[in-house]
Amino acid sequence: MSVIDVREAVTQAHREEWARVVAALTRRFGDLDIAEEAAGEAFATAVQRWSADGVPPNPGAWLTTTANRRAIDRIRRENKRDDKHREAQLLYDDDPPEPLGTIDDERLRLIFTCCHPALAMEARVALTLRMVAGLTMPEIARAFLVQESTMGQRITRAKAKIKAARIPYRVPSAEDLPARVAGVLAVLYLVFNEGYLATGPDTDPVRHDLTAEAIRLTRLIRALMPTDGEVAGLLALMLLTEARRTARVSGSGELITLDEQDRGAWDAALIAEGHQLVRERLASGMAPGRYQILAAINAVHTSARDVRDTDWSQVVALYDQLVHLDPSPIIALNRAIAAAELDGPEVALAAVDRLEDKLAGYHAYHATRADLLRRLGRSQKARAAYDKAIELAGNTAETAYLTRRRDQLG
Repeated sequence: MSVIDVREAVTQAHREEWARVVAALTRRFGDLDIAEEAAGEAFATAVQRWSADGVPPNPGAWLTTTANRRAIDRIRRENKRDDKHREAQLLYDDDPPEPLGTIDDERLRLIFTCCHPALAMEARVALTLRMVAGLTMPEIARAFLVQESTMGQRITRAKAKIKAARIPYRVPSAEDLPARVAGVLAVLYLVFNEGYLATGPDTDPVRHDLTAEAIRLTRLIRALMPTDGEVAGLLALMLLTEARRTARVSGSGELITLDEQDRGAWDAALIAEGHQLVRERLASGMAPGRYQILAAINAVHTSARDVRDTDWSQVVALYDQLVHLDPSPIIALNRAIAAAELDGPEVALAAVDRLEDKLAGYHAYHATRADLLRRLGRSQKARAAYDKAIELAGNTAETAYLTRRRDQLG
């Protein structure tokens, strides 16, 4: 097996085993830095060892054992960690495992544990994406529209606060869940988005492993908190988006936009389930939250048999509700895209241009401008906007689509 093959095998094991290894080490040693460093050293060792010896029959067990040894070695080197050293020796005991607590799924338990309310929302989400979801620092930075160095500093500060405040790593009780669920949903939403449209140039354009895992975990939260409207809303949003996955990329690897997709290829079962969740939330009479409104918007799109049947006035009205809850520039950009279908590209372009100072580094901003300028017949400016969008886009399918649209300009 070549080094490249081994690295790919280790990467796959990383995606499947990272959360479990970090969770086990964190519970055992009570220190996130030790868990992260030991797990990282284990995976680095795997690249070297597996190149020579081959991938073991049970990679997960090999990684866990190696990570445990690395953690013990670090603790032994630290003279001030005698109490941790004694705890580490318990690894060799035959004590029964700790009780699982409220949450049975190990990855979900760790997400809830990391989303501690003592941390700022952005910090807990970023930390959890790195430690549990296994997203890279560049992927997390792109999700937050900030520089990689900025995101690294946020995660470092979050770890420092955990140590300074002595925030315990323990399985949250049922009473802890409501205070933490908003952060957990934000994590799963960003994980799903990274799978839905992967931002890295060296990954598949659509990562079904991430979207499927995000849906699985959201279903588990739905079972834990069946009356929470935002949990239901996020699940509906994911299902209605996932239903279109197989129609989103062409055989040549180019992104297919919503208006050009073969709607007969959409997953009818997922759409029906998503619509049912949206109807249930509407029938509840409760004021909808952010994810419920996003799910309702997707329900409008997936209800239309043809793009020409889309109720754009309803879509814009839903975005108007969403702007009051989340006045972010990305929501304003998406509202402008919908408004273009009602008020025309000229009005929409004016709204988009007002977002330049906030979204200048966001590829979708330039892609939207390019499309509106194209529709207005301003080919030279459209070409420049396409060039900027292509420069910033990391998704290979999206880059191929933008390149073709640019090259079609007169």
